[in-house]
Amino acid sequence: MRWQDLFADLEGQLRHAEQRDRIAEVADRTRRERATVAWTDRAAVSVGSSITVVTAAGPVVGVLEDLGEDWLLLEETGRRTALVPTASVLSLVGLAQQSDGHRGFGRRFGLSVALRAVSRDRAPVVVHDVAGSATSGTIDRVGADYFDLAEHPADVVRRPGSITGERTVTFAALAVLRRA
Repeated sequence: MRWQDLFADLEGQLRHAEQRDRIAEVADRTRRERATVAWTDRAAVSVGSSITVVTAAGPVVGVLEDLGEDWLLLEETGRRTALVPTASVLSLVGLAQQSDGHRGFGRRFGLSVALRAVSRDRAPVVVHDVAGSATSGTIDRVGADYFDLAEHPADVVRRPGSITGERTVTFAALAVLRRA
């Protein structure tokens, strides 16, 4: 009988060790899976949610409407639209806690394509740069890593007589682009 008790105790110890190993393996696998999830993956499942995106130019608060390879589009209060390059994002509040497991997200085009669409629209915009300044105008041209802005008051239609200057803005300097 004593050996049966000894063997039963040994069996219990083995089951307990296997259970500990399984729990440790699940925790390690979970940590590894989380390590592969980018914040943009979480943003992709947050489309339609109200979030706050903190940039060097200040916070952008609104509903996440869309996103692409390297940009977010938010609808701010008052129906104002804000385009935020992902490179200018410092932190976010309100993202979904998990992604849906799918990699890839939103639109397949990058910031330069999005800016070319804004340029074709000819809508006045306000450019907020990472240094904290803001300039209004209309995007005239978009290059590989910059855009040219015809400066004019946000409430004035772009006309030759309304242009007060021209500015080349690098993508690296862009914090937020808002529809004026």
